[in-house]
Amino acid sequence: MTFDPTNPLIVQADRSVFLEAFNPRAEEARRELAPFAELVSSPEHLHTYRITPLSLWNATAAGVSAEQMVLALERHAKFPVPQNVAQDIRELSGRWGRLKLVAHDRGLLLVADLADAPLLSELSKNKAVAPLLGDRMGEAVFALPLVHRGVIKTALLDAGWPLDDQAGYSDGLEYAFTLSPGLVVREYQQQAAEAFYRGGSAEGGSGVVVLAPGSGKTVVGMVAMSLVGQRTLVLTTNRTSVAQWERELLAKTSLTPDEVSEYEKGKSLTPVTICTYQMLTHRKRGSDRDEPGAYPHMGLIGDSEWGLIIYDEVHLLPAPVFRITAEVQARRRLGLTATLVREDGRESDVFALIGPKRYDRPWKTLEQEGFIAQAECVEVRLALPQDERLSYAAAADREKHRIAAENPDKRSVVSALLRLHPGSPTLVIGQYLDQLALIAADQEAPLITGKTPQVERERLFQAFRERRLPLIVMSKVGNFALDLPDAEMLIQVSGAFGSRQEEAQRLGRLLRPKQGGGGATFYSVVSRETSEEDHAHHRQLFLAEQGYAYRILDGTELLEQDAPEYRKVNV
Repeated sequence: MTFDPTNPLIVQADRSVFLEAFNPRAEEARRELAPFAELVSSPEHLHTYRITPLSLWNATAAGVSAEQMVLALERHAKFPVPQNVAQDIRELSGRWGRLKLVAHDRGLLLVADLADAPLLSELSKNKAVAPLLGDRMGEAVFALPLVHRGVIKTALLDAGWPLDDQAGYSDGLEYAFTLSPGLVVREYQQQAAEAFYRGGSAEGGSGVVVLAPGSGKTVVGMVAMSLVGQRTLVLTTNRTSVAQWERELLAKTSLTPDEVSEYEKGKSLTPVTICTYQMLTHRKRGSDRDEPGAYPHMGLIGDSEWGLIIYDEVHLLPAPVFRITAEVQARRRLGLTATLVREDGRESDVFALIGPKRYDRPWKTLEQEGFIAQAECVEVRLALPQDERLSYAAAADREKHRIAAENPDKRSVVSALLRLHPGSPTLVIGQYLDQLALIAADQEAPLITGKTPQVERERLFQAFRERRLPLIVMSKVGNFALDLPDAEMLIQVSGAFGSRQEEAQRLGRLLRPKQGGGGATFYSVVSRETSEEDHAHHRQLFLAEQGYAYRILDGTELLEQDAPEYRKVNV
């Protein structure tokens, strides 16, 4: 190819890719690039992506070929694609499937084609891999104990070689049910469940489905459950999510209240049991994390013959769960998430132990199809008051973030934004309880935190759904699993440093389709010229990758237009 100045991509030899965000063809290029490249930074004019082995393996496992990736770069690149980049894409993505794990007798075999026998010999000398292998059974075959099924995948991935697990699954107890006749399963939901299940073959049964909040991931889970037709354990984030899963299962399937329940120690397990990650990973007081019996509820994994384990919001899967890999690798495993981003950097663990990405549908595609609401993202930048600037300058780095996040003028910005959208059902969400308590008092609105009883939360949520309550102020408990489809505005006043997943989850609270096809607005209030502004740029990365752009609103101008209310709140 030759130089084409109208194209929006610049591909570098180090596998970094620059996207001209202002280019008329940028959106088309972004859609084709996102499945196999990770967004690193997204300033206003030039976005930076990086092509990584993990991004290539996830794309390959989801059905994107190396040639499709190379052609996407060549189609949109300004300059010729460096030869080494095209070759790296072909070679790295080609590693997926060269090493396979298959069942044999009462154990496992690690196998490769005969041409890859030298590769297996090399890997058998790797310090992390060697102790996990059994006897060499042939030139390209090693025996492997069942107990090492999970850890071998992690060790090989760390060595740069993904393992395609085709060892199959132990069937759980059969438990068939039907989906309700009135449930309309969307085409992409059916495709996602079938991409996971793959007709019950050994090639399927483990992996992750990535769909936007509000697009019906719970329905994907229910379709997968009906395909498997066995007892199912659902692991999820909190009790609000437990209640939502229970409500959805009872409303949209033939399951009855006797067949679906929340896990409680000492109570009989039902055919579909739902448990929070917090309960599962609860550790005995004073016990060491590696001490036997340290996690008294972890036995739930083996207490019943589960045929399927669903990991809701799999990007939030707690680290202790990764340590019980031997007990879950024989079970079918479905991860559901809006983003594979993990702030602890353990995306590779999700890939190795839950499974590769099996299905992904871009957020903007779902928006264009009308399955999620259109949303506008706005960053409101506001200066710190002078006395706060002095405190900020003298503070330690971690305290700087809190001072910026709790900028007292944000209370007035909230009041001004609420007046800009009169009558819009609104959620205000933040990190710091003192700040949220003040905002709730300003607006005479209820505040929901981790200490709010579940019954009271459900009462307030129901009042919001029925439009009897126009505003709820929430702590980070509102980050996920809220079924509040009528929410039209969310104001984020503070967050967990630069968490991309939190930003995505909070926007997700607005994405359920609105009656009449209306849109939604996501406001993020940020203290200008502070570390919070830097954190905000990082928080927005995943959403920028999905095609969302942030409009900048000057908070000072907003407050000047709203001067009477500004004075009232700050007297």
